Amino acid sequence: MMTDRFFGIAFFLRWQWWYSLGILLLALPAQAADVRVAIKQGVSQIQIGGSKTIIVRDRAGKKLGEIPSGYSHTARKSGGTIALGNVQNSELWLKPTSEGYLWIGNRWYRGDARLFISRNGVSAINHVDIEDYLYSVVGAEMIASWHIEALKAQAVAARSYALHKQAESRNRSYDVDTTTATQVYKGLEGEASSTQRAVRETAGEVMVYEGKIILAVFHSSSGGHTENVEDIWSSPLPYLRGVADYDRDAPVYQWTKSFSRAELSRLVGGVGTIQSMTPARTTPQGRIVTMQVTGDRETRQVSGAQLRSALGLRSRLFTVSATGSGFIIQGRGFGHGVGLSQWGAKALAEQGYNYRQILGHYYQNAALSRIGG
Repeated sequence: MMTDRFFGIAFFLRWQWWYSLGILLLALPAQAADVRVAIKQGVSQIQIGGSKTIIVRDRAGKKLGEIPSGYSHTARKSGGTIALGNVQNSELWLKPTSEGYLWIGNRWYRGDARLFISRNGVSAINHVDIEDYLYSVVGAEMIASWHIEALKAQAVAARSYALHKQAESRNRSYDVDTTTATQVYKGLEGEASSTQRAVRETAGEVMVYEGKIILAVFHSSSGGHTENVEDIWSSPLPYLRGVADYDRDAPVYQWTKSFSRAELSRLVGGVGTIQSMTPARTTPQGRIVTMQVTGDRETRQVSGAQLRSALGLRSRLFTVSATGSGFIIQGRGFGHGVGLSQWGAKALAEQGYNYRQILGHYYQNAALSRIGG
């Protein structure tokens, strides 16, 4: 690992290059003002309410009814329509008056909502301004008390990610959901004054490569070094390259999990009683791509992703050791290990690096730009 002094000089010079490039880039075309977030998908019923009166309309904009402030109704499927109080239609649009908030399921949300039938149940999509959306995402993905420069790096990464997904989702009913499958969103519950500040001070800023918003993925902690994207998921991307991480102080930097032989054999399945587990293929940084699992009935190869899911591991960066009665798994990091490391961003911010420098380190060859001029 390079020394802090060398890192600081090299980092500063690199930042000077990509930041000046960002200044030279023309502003990107304006994106859709709203992001579409899947709050509920195909559920039997959804509780709906508002902090102010909610106007209920159909797809064409015709007013169908109101939900008074402080009241709630249950939206449920009724034949081929949605019933909400005394209103019934194939699709309902909900808009709070006087800048009020929506209660959907069990949380408060900014913006409007669309209810429709899907998966033989009711789905709710929150249509919310991208900047308002980020108030919550930054606080749901990072700890709100972290250094402001780390929060600002998260804001730019999350904005870039959401708009990249939006560009890919034109034929779908939503752009992102509320889980770690995309990025975590908790409505007003995720917001704090610090997350609002981070969003405001980076308003409209995104990471781009060759004029296009990048797939700005992120994770909690890489365990010392991030990965090239093609070693984890897909084909190479010039801005998702493995780099040294600075996450050593993360509580998930190192972790251990123990299993009895019987428990491990049951969870992995298909080979009988497990005798040994040996890496068959790993990434350059040591994450498990495939593991050879040998049991008393047969031997087979299991993907690292399958093992992580089956065993509830924090990452695919782990080793397996046999003990007398079972196995010990020792690992590092939390998440897929591609793109921005949140704990690494925290450490760099605390060392005095700003959000532009942090982003430039984790998204190699990308530049900062602004949407909409």
